[in-house]
Amino acid sequence: MMQKTNNKEKVVIISTGGTIEKTYNEFDGSLGNRESEVKKRILERLRLPYTEIEVFSIIAKDSLHFTEYDRTIMVKTIEQQLRKNIPIVVLHGTDTMARSAERIYKDIPNPACAIVFTGAMVPMGFEDSDARQNVTEAMLASRLLEPGVYISFHNKVFTVPGVRKNPTIRTFEYQE
Repeated sequence: MMQKTNNKEKVVIISTGGTIEKTYNEFDGSLGNRESEVKKRILERLRLPYTEIEVFSIIAKDSLHFTEYDRTIMVKTIEQQLRKNIPIVVLHGTDTMARSAERIYKDIPNPACAIVFTGAMVPMGFEDSDARQNVTEAMLASRLLEPGVYISFHNKVFTVPGVRKNPTIRTFEYQE
């Protein structure tokens, strides 16, 4: 049941890189993960008078280059943040997002609140980016969902496990 309150609700955002955090380098024309851009490019541009956000950038790399050590860092960070008993949004590259979400599902079987993964197909600096939509939807979903592990993408929430990226339609779906 939703509480009727004007108090600010808290959300933790943990950034691990991926397309959602890629920036364009004007000097060499490359896209890369350098430092978290989510505060500057998304959060500062949204009207969130009822939301207090804490952002932690723990890994800055394309998810195709993630190692099990990177996932262990993610697990430990999420465990630490769960002690605050506030929802968590994980910004992650789409190529291995489902794999990382399943690792969290396995290693943190009964989270105290919702852990919602999201990312983008197009970097947030581009006009046709889906980053702002996906981050906004994930933040709202994290506050409304029951405790558990989810992927929020393109206006749909998927319960983990059993989710996969479908590169043909450029979004996520349940495995068949």
